[in-house]
Amino acid sequence: MKRRSFFWYSCLFLASCSATSRNSTKTEKPAIANWPDTLRFAITDADGEEELNRDYQDFRRTLEKILACTIEFFPVASTVAAAPAMLTGDLDLAWAGPLEYLVLQARAKAIPLVSLQRPHFRTSISVRGDRGIKTVADLKGKTIEINEVGSTGSHLGTIKLIMDAGLNPNTDVKFKTSGENTMSGLVSGEIDALGRPEHRYQAMLQDEGLTAENYPIIAIGEPIPGDVFVINSQFDLPVVEEMRSRILANNEKLMAAIWSVEELKVRFQDAFFEPVDASKYEEIREILRAIGQENLVQ
Repeated sequence: MKRRSFFWYSCLFLASCSATSRNSTKTEKPAIANWPDTLRFAITDADGEEELNRDYQDFRRTLEKILACTIEFFPVASTVAAAPAMLTGDLDLAWAGPLEYLVLQARAKAIPLVSLQRPHFRTSISVRGDRGIKTVADLKGKTIEINEVGSTGSHLGTIKLIMDAGLNPNTDVKFKTSGENTMSGLVSGEIDALGRPEHRYQAMLQDEGLTAENYPIIAIGEPIPGDVFVINSQFDLPVVEEMRSRILANNEKLMAAIWSVEELKVRFQDAFFEPVDASKYEEIREILRAIGQENLVQ
């Protein structure tokens, strides 16, 4: 998913905290105590109610049938807004990015349901081919542009590649944020390298009529841990387990609903739901520790 920065809001948030078969058509309400009639559902990456209604209505309706309850969109401005909403009981279910999942788990005790794994969601670092930069190690003392501070596919993934090359992300390179997905900084020479998810890089090349030969990738990371669906800790364990089972059993239906939107089809190419493997998210903690932001997920 695209990741809005939430480091900017962290102080505000911390203050607020202190104050069936795979093709199943099963839609009946289960005979489980305290099964909800309504779930208030946030997608932390969606930019307000307009985007929710435009891109996620099919998914909402499909999930509503699978979980046999009404699902209402709950727009949030950021993960920082989602966490206190869960704490107060105003928010029941959230679709969060990997870093956001750790924040929600730490700050709101959110329970992970399932992970939405994206096998092609990897961070790339690209450069100008005429600058003599061949490896990430060559970026020492250079400027790297990222989309937003805190974004998993751009910022944190780039930091991981820098660390893997033996560089210190705090002292050996400079970061510049743009908030835009464009290669104009590389084209103009204003920056030395660009850190973006690989699919964004490919789209920018095509949109701007550029070639990989002139703007090559010098490093690509491993697949980033998947987005996580989390539920409010107020729900009973049998409810949580049944919801998890239903989502996993209806992977094809849910993915078809996501892929019905062209932009989401590109972003979530070949994605699938799977059980959450907590160990995959430890690398996010390591990155935060390296840049002195581990308190966000504690």
